Amino acid sequence: MNNFQKGMFDKIQKNTNIRPEEVYKVADSVKNADFSDEKTVRNLVRQLSQMANKPLSKEREDKIVQSIVKNKMPGDMNTLNNLFKK
Repeated sequence: MNNFQKGMFDKIQKNTNIRPEEVYKVADSVKNADFSDEKTVRNLVRQLSQMANKPLSKEREDKIVQSIVKNKMPGDMNTLNNLFKK
């Protein structure tokens, strides 16, 4: 793991309390996922929310899912992070 990756995983763990191993496990499980399928995306969003211990309202979950399904994902981590806040 290079310094950039280590720094990124350290930041993820600090902000979300999710270990790098868990991130790899999720990433591996979705590498062939169909992100145009609402059910797949919703399951992933719920899984990530639970892992981070960050409950999402139905409204917030719907907004995140629709953003992903409609391929309107934010281009940077700060914007994506803001979707999960509130």
